[in-house]
Amino acid sequence: MILRTGHLARCIRTLEMSLAMLRSVRPETVEYEIFRNAVVKGFELTLEMSVKLLRKALKSYTGAPREVDAWTFKDTLRYAGKHGLMTTDAVERWFKYRDNRNNTAHDYGAGFAEETLVLLPGFIDDAVSLEAAFRERFSSYAPD
Repeated sequence: MILRTGHLARCIRTLEMSLAMLRSVRPETVEYEIFRNAVVKGFELTLEMSVKLLRKALKSYTGAPREVDAWTFKDTLRYAGKHGLMTTDAVERWFKYRDNRNNTAHDYGAGFAEETLVLLPGFIDDAVSLEAAFRERFSSYAPD
């Protein structure tokens, strides 16, 4: 199976750079708000891309690939843990990332954005680990 992870890797790099830019400006500036918005959107995109690739990867483990498309976000994460694409601890952290994502999607206030910023260092580490697991597990990896 070919699992192209280039777009995920780029999302992660963009998120890292956006976070670095955010940290380089003062919180009371409009630049801070711009970079914070970019970071939150980058977080959402990286999270969604990660699960999209998880679903694709997990189809190789099931006898019914169409069922994978019907799994909830958290079911997909559970199966990723079951098949060794994530540790149990990582699955629990990804549950928290998903819960945070649901909150930011429904409340665009600064408070939720700031909560996301607290999660980002761990999220980036976990996303990098997941992308590496994809490359290791699927030897037929091909960049985008």
